[in-house]
Amino acid sequence: MMISGVHHVSINVDDLEATRAFYVDTLGFELLPRPDLGIAGAWLGMADGRQLHLIEGTVPPGLGQHFALHVADIDAAIAELRTGGLEVSDPSAFPDGARQAFLSDPSGNLVELNQPA
Repeated sequence: MMISGVHHVSINVDDLEATRAFYVDTLGFELLPRPDLGIAGAWLGMADGRQLHLIEGTVPPGLGQHFALHVADIDAAIAELRTGGLEVSDPSAFPDGARQAFLSDPSGNLVELNQPA
């Protein structure tokens, strides 16, 4: 499986607007378009193309803090991990064609596989 880098890190926040303002106004991140995911949040871009995703409030299990690894072929990555005995969610797609799947590390940390559009 080829992982080419970190795509984004997602953190839970108590105050979305104050946190968004800190990263955008103070640190110079760019506010990015974000689809309606059914939970409040914001996607922020860094100059190198990596992203920070903010999630506000109570987060449903399996959708909270995580980091996402960029993969070129999510289907191949899922197949390889499942062959190794790991549980990986089925991939889901965004309107722009990006795809994601999730698994947990041995300590229960959420890891996203992300195939950008």
